[in-house]
Amino acid sequence: MKHSRLFFPSLVLTLCLSAFNGYACTNFLVSKGASADGSVFITYAADSHIRYGELYFTPAADWPAGSMRICYDRGSNQPRGSVPQPAHTYKVIGYINENQVAMGETTFGGKNELIDPTGIVDYGSLMFIALERSTSAREAIKIMAEIVEEYGYGSSGESFSISDKNEVWYMEIVGKGYKEAIDKDGNRYNADKGAEWVAIRVPEGYVSGHANAARITTFPLRDGKKSITDKDWKKLYNPDIEVIYKHDIIDFARSKGYFNGKDKDFDFCQAYAPIDFSGARSCELRVWMMFNAICDGMEEYWDYATGKDLSHRMPLFVKPNRKISVEDMMGFMRNHFQDTELDKTLDAGAGPFHSPYRWMPLRWEYEGEKYFHERPTETQQTGFSFIAQSRSWLPDQIGGIIWFGVDDTNSTVYTPFYCSINEAPIEYRTGNGDILHYSETSAFWTFNRLAHFKYLFYDRVIGEIKRVQKELESGYVEKVKEIDKQALQLATNNPDKVSPFLTAFAAEAGSATVKRWKELDNFLLVKFLDGNVKQEKDGKFIENGYGYPAKPLQPGYPDSWKKMVTEECGAKIKAPEN
Repeated sequence: MKHSRLFFPSLVLTLCLSAFNGYACTNFLVSKGASADGSVFITYAADSHIRYGELYFTPAADWPAGSMRICYDRGSNQPRGSVPQPAHTYKVIGYINENQVAMGETTFGGKNELIDPTGIVDYGSLMFIALERSTSAREAIKIMAEIVEEYGYGSSGESFSISDKNEVWYMEIVGKGYKEAIDKDGNRYNADKGAEWVAIRVPEGYVSGHANAARITTFPLRDGKKSITDKDWKKLYNPDIEVIYKHDIIDFARSKGYFNGKDKDFDFCQAYAPIDFSGARSCELRVWMMFNAICDGMEEYWDYATGKDLSHRMPLFVKPNRKISVEDMMGFMRNHFQDTELDKTLDAGAGPFHSPYRWMPLRWEYEGEKYFHERPTETQQTGFSFIAQSRSWLPDQIGGIIWFGVDDTNSTVYTPFYCSINEAPIEYRTGNGDILHYSETSAFWTFNRLAHFKYLFYDRVIGEIKRVQKELESGYVEKVKEIDKQALQLATNNPDKVSPFLTAFAAEAGSATVKRWKELDNFLLVKFLDGNVKQEKDGKFIENGYGYPAKPLQPGYPDSWKKMVTEECGAKIKAPEN
């Protein structure tokens, strides 16, 4: 393959910007044995300042010989190159396919010298290619490993959550950089094309998480029983295999000077993406919050997660003290360090209305000193997020659900869409508006419009938002039970009608979510107009008996704000004694 030198600087800049802007996603992983009903769960928040919230849809397809798939850079939408299509690809709705295989990611970056500017497949294309071609998490890992080996990996360090109806895997991957060589025809190519990676199955009954920091340290090396390399693909589907890794992962680290110890002491994170204060405080802390909510003894790792003691690493997996439900998964995605000393609603940055949000940039300087705002799981610049649920006791058509939400996780509504639907609901469909063009019927713009009211008067409106959010999500949890039963009956008597039935439910649910959110938006505007708070009861505004509203409340400011302002302004605002 020929490469133009002019292409390199442009793409390297794109990669660097993508990596910088992409350090914001959060994933949580729950194994079958750790969930309340035997589901496998993963979550994903696509946090970005340019990402639009839409539910991607790719139909199943049969491809004639010679068909090619274009790979687009996830950060810029720039075409990177093409790879051959297989004979058949599967239906994908969002980030789950018709076989209940699901995937999420977070970027950890690592060493810039390991980015390959000639790699055709970046992390985004890698995910979609794997989802289009896989029937299990293990097969997805194999596809990902082989595709980057053949066509090059064009992103910085990346972590992946990969699940199916039976198990969930955690995978980390880094490129090998660019080492120029010339072939016999005089064409330049990368002699180090490919990637280094390791994938580990989350043990049954355990949970894991990742949030923009490499988390794999040491791992069991190849023994053919529980751990294999890519030289042992024939053993891939042995259920005892728990670790899969690139065969030269240690040798390559040695060749680059990243590692010089004994093989058994090889630490992937230390070699390829060492943890630092920022990696712990801005990234691992988000994982700690999820672990702490469901696991005893996590205070032991508080100093690590807050960047005070990087030597005492937090475990990759923990065993929860209770079984995890889909509602729990939604709750994990709505964390701003509640019940800790870092609760973002309680410090001066929260403002008079106790907002957990801080505006970018999160790192800043003042009078020569450097400071930072905490980076929680919930953030205003989320494009979309989801909980993927895979269920082994149901047919694939019915078993896989993507609970999908747009915009900030704190005020989104996770709406269920089955993995076999034939199209995305219009409100969530690709092409219904975009990040530069408003659409009245778009879920993304509907949720963003309301969210801006929340940013203005957080503690006044968040209770109203949470009430309707719970109303919708609890209703969908119950509704899914009913839809499951009806779909199962169809699967027995009229299997061809299952997908159309679930597609109709998706359209109904998508429409209902957006309609209800618009009603809430209108209600909040009327109730909190101009900083007043109109009196209401059971959603009805109270009148004075003559068609006017009862006297609006004016809550004013909390004492903490009054103290800050009086100390700052002093005599300028003090009223005279008389």
